[in-house]
Amino acid sequence: MPLLDHPDAKAFLLHWGEMGTQWGVNRSVSQVHALLYLSHHPLPADEIVEQLGLARSNVSTALKELQGYGIVRRVHVEGDRRDHFLAELDLWEMLTRIVAERKRREIDPTIALLNELAQRMARDESAPPHVRERITRMHEFMSTLGNWYEQVRVLPKPTLVTLMKLGGKIARFLPESKDKP
Repeated sequence: MPLLDHPDAKAFLLHWGEMGTQWGVNRSVSQVHALLYLSHHPLPADEIVEQLGLARSNVSTALKELQGYGIVRRVHVEGDRRDHFLAELDLWEMLTRIVAERKRREIDPTIALLNELAQRMARDESAPPHVRERITRMHEFMSTLGNWYEQVRVLPKPTLVTLMKLGGKIARFLPESKDKP
């Protein structure tokens, strides 16, 4: 029985595709990832095409993008000359790879541009003061976010899990703030 004949597997795959579009990822890419994640063995591209009903070119593009994120890898199956593909199953590893790649693609260039703009505007007396102040604040905020990420990403996985489970309770360990929300 093909994997997607099961209604819950199909529901997951369809939702993963929809969720991907909300995050700016092509639906086909997300669905290829979902299928590989659910599969109990590596799949060749032609089987992915058949199961998802996608064009070969869409599957090829999706596989390249997923490999670029490091959440799908090409593997060889003994006795089969075709390339097969396997999804990362460790959810923490998958999350950290996705976040690292999104930071590299989206956050780092933004920080670089904001830095350049803030420096240029600091020397530009004709720049409106409120624009200079807002760009400088945005640069500081994004830089702080990037620095926080760099510090957190090197923490051991068990420490990250503990931090996530603590959630807002972590504030108990911080000095009390006068600026309570």
